[in-house]
Amino acid sequence: MDEELKCPVCGSLFKDPILLPCSHNICLACARNIIVQTPEGETPPHGSSSRASGTSDYDYLDMDKMSMYSETDSGYGSYTPCLKSPNGVRVFPPTMVGGGGGGGGVHRQHCSITCPLCHRSVSVDERGLKGFPRNRLVESIVSRYQQSRAAAAVKCQLCDRNPVEATVFCEQCDVFYCAPCQQRCHPSRGPLAKHRLVPPSQAASAASAAARAGAAQQPPTQHPPATARKPATCAEHEAENFSIYCMNCKVPVCAKCMEEGKHAKHDVKPLAVMWKQHKCQLSQALNGVSDKAKDAKEFLVQLKNMLQQIQESGVEFEACLVAQCDSLIEALTRQKAKLLTKVTKEKEYKQKVVRDQITHCTMKLRQTTGMMEFCLEVIKENDPSGFLQISDALVKRVSSSQDQWVKGALEPKVGPEFDLTLSTDALLQTILQLDFCQNKEPSLSEIIFPDGQETSLSNHTLPAGCEAQSEAEGVSPGVDSSPSVPAAPLLQLEKCCTRNNSATLAWRVTAPTGSPIEGYVLELDDGNGGQYREVYVGKETVCTVDGLHFNSSYNARVKAYNGIGVGAYSKTVVLKTSDVAWFTFDPTSAHRDIVLTNENLTVSCNSYDDRVVLGTAAFSKGVHYWEVCIDRYDNHPDPAFGVARINTLKDTMLGKDDKAWAMYVDNNRSWFMHNNSHTNRAEGGISKGATVGILLDLTQRTLTFFINKEQHGPTAFESLEGVFMPAVSLNRNVQVTILTGLEVPKTIKQ
Repeated sequence: MDEELKCPVCGSLFKDPILLPCSHNICLACARNIIVQTPEGETPPHGSSSRASGTSDYDYLDMDKMSMYSETDSGYGSYTPCLKSPNGVRVFPPTMVGGGGGGGGVHRQHCSITCPLCHRSVSVDERGLKGFPRNRLVESIVSRYQQSRAAAAVKCQLCDRNPVEATVFCEQCDVFYCAPCQQRCHPSRGPLAKHRLVPPSQAASAASAAARAGAAQQPPTQHPPATARKPATCAEHEAENFSIYCMNCKVPVCAKCMEEGKHAKHDVKPLAVMWKQHKCQLSQALNGVSDKAKDAKEFLVQLKNMLQQIQESGVEFEACLVAQCDSLIEALTRQKAKLLTKVTKEKEYKQKVVRDQITHCTMKLRQTTGMMEFCLEVIKENDPSGFLQISDALVKRVSSSQDQWVKGALEPKVGPEFDLTLSTDALLQTILQLDFCQNKEPSLSEIIFPDGQETSLSNHTLPAGCEAQSEAEGVSPGVDSSPSVPAAPLLQLEKCCTRNNSATLAWRVTAPTGSPIEGYVLELDDGNGGQYREVYVGKETVCTVDGLHFNSSYNARVKAYNGIGVGAYSKTVVLKTSDVAWFTFDPTSAHRDIVLTNENLTVSCNSYDDRVVLGTAAFSKGVHYWEVCIDRYDNHPDPAFGVARINTLKDTMLGKDDKAWAMYVDNNRSWFMHNNSHTNRAEGGISKGATVGILLDLTQRTLTFFINKEQHGPTAFESLEGVFMPAVSLNRNVQVTILTGLEVPKTIKQ
C-alpha cells in the first residue's frame, strides 16, 4: 500500500493532499511548486513587481534556483514554445503563489497545474489552490498508516548512531539486530550458531502480549477522548457541509450550491445513498481483483517451485551429460589403447627385423674382412711354390664371398615409416556436431541414465502406418515370401556382463524376415521385479546402461520391430550389479591444480589454496560408504571431505557454496559446513595415516562421518535429496588416497 499513499512529485507520504479533476492526488506544497503560468496574456514586466505583490517573473536561467525551494520539481506544465524561455513555461516559486486567495498582480486566469501522472493540465481560477478539494479520506488513511508503521518499527539496539530498523531478534540474547550488526556481533557459528533468531515482528508481538498482560494488572488510566474528524465542507461555501451528490458533475455539493450555484438544475441524489451505492460497487470490483490477486499468488508459488524443479532437473541432467561424455571418453581411451598396441607390435616387428639383419651382416662382414686380411698376407709371401699350392682355393673363396654380397643383401628389409593410416576426420566432424536433439533416435549405442532415475524414452515411438511403410520399402502384397514381424532376438550371454553399476547386453537376429529390421527395443525392470521400462531404442545390437542401483538384480529383454510391426520378446536374462560401489577420482571435473596418480586413486594439489576434486560415481539412492586415507599431512591444513553436486565450486573449500556438504578437519578439531555455515564443532582431528569415512545413506537421506573407523560427531546432514558425488578439497600440504568397495558400518549414533 506504500505506493498508493505516496505523492508522485516528492515521493513521500501525502501531506495535506488535494484532489485534482483527474482523480489523482498531490501534496499541497508540491502543487505550489509545479503551478505554472502559460505565455499567453500579459505579465508584469521583469522587476516591476515587488515581493509584497506576490509575483516574480522567472526566465529559464532562474530555473536552477528552484532547487532551493523544492528538490522534487516535476517540470510538468503546458509547454507552448515562446521567446521567453526554451520550454515556454514560467515557473513561480513556492513563496509567490499562496494556497488561497488572489494574491497580488498575477493574472490567475492564466495559471495552470499539470498532473504529474496523467499529464492532464487544468486551469487555476481566482481561488488558487483552494479551488481544489482537500482529500481528507486519503489524509486519514495516511495518518493511520503512519501510526501502525511507527508501532511496528523496531530499531537495532547495537547501532552507535542513527539506529536502523532491526531485521532479527535473538531470543537467547534478548537483543534486536540489524543485518550489519548481526553479521558483526552475532555470527551464525560457534556457540552462537545454536541461538534462535526470529523476525522482529514475532518478538514484538510477544512483547506486546506481555505488555498487555502487565497492563491488565494495573489500574486503568484516563485518556482524553479522541477528537472526531471534522466533516468536509464545501470549497465555495465554507460554512456548509456536503449533503448532496451531483450526478452530472459527479462531485459532492452543499445545499447552497443547489440553490444559487451552477448545480441548481443538475440531477442530484442524497449523499448517504450514493455513498453506500459506490461502496457496494467498489466492494464488487475488489472481489474480482481479489480473485486475480489470489491467482497471481498461486502463480508465484508455482514459479518458485519451478525454480527448484529446474535446479534439481538441471543437476540431474548435468550428471547424466557428464556420464555420457565420460562414457565416450572411456570408449575412445580403450580404442586408443588398442591402436597403441598395434603400433607397438609393428614397431617391435620392424626393430626385430633390423636387428636380425644387423647381426647377419656383421657376421658376414667379419668373415669377409678376415679372409681379405689373410689373402693380403699370402700375397706378401715370396715362396712361389707355397703360394701356388693354396692360390686356387683362395681365388674360389674370394669369388664365393663376393657372390654372397649380391644385390639386395645390402638393402634394409623394412623401412622406418609405418604403413598405418588412421582417419579421424569423420569422427572428429561427428564429435563437433554432437548436440542435443529432440524426437530423434539416438545415434550412440550407449545410453546413460543417472543412478536410479526413472526414465522412459517416450520420444522414441514405434512405426505407425504399416501399409505405407511396406510400400516405401518396395514390398508388394501378394508376393510368395510374404513379410512378417521380426522373430525374437537371441541374447548372446557370452557378451552380456555387469561392471560396478553398469550392464552391457548384446543380441543377434535368429532368422531373416521379408521386411528388414528397423530397430530394437531394450527393456529393463526397476531392479525389484517391477514394471519394465524402455532404456534403448535404436539399430545397434550392443547397449551399455549405466547408473543402475548397486546390489540389485535386473531383468532384461529385447524385441525387434520393422515396417510390419513389433516382434516377440527374447528370453529374459538376469543381471546382478555390484554389491558396493567401486570408483576413483575424476580427472575430467577436477580443478587444474589437482594432481592425480595411482590410477586416479591418489590426489594431491599444486596450490596453497583449497581445490576440489569429485569422484567418478554419482548416487541418488541406496547406502554408500567409502574412506579417504591421509598419506601426507604437513603444517596443519584443513582438508574437507563429503559429497557435492556436479557443478559445485572447484576453487574454494568444499562446503563454501550450497552445492556441497562436507566436514573440514585439522589436527585437533572438526566442523560440518554447508553453504558457508559452520556447525557442530567436534574435538579430535587427523594426522598422517588416519582414515576419514563418509557414509551417505540416501534411504534415510543422511550424511555421517567417521575418523579411524569411529563415528565423528552426530549425523552431519539430513534431508538430502538429488544426485550426489564423492568430493574432497585440499591444498599442497595434503595428499590422500580413496578406498572404495567397503562394507557399511553397522552402528550409527544419531
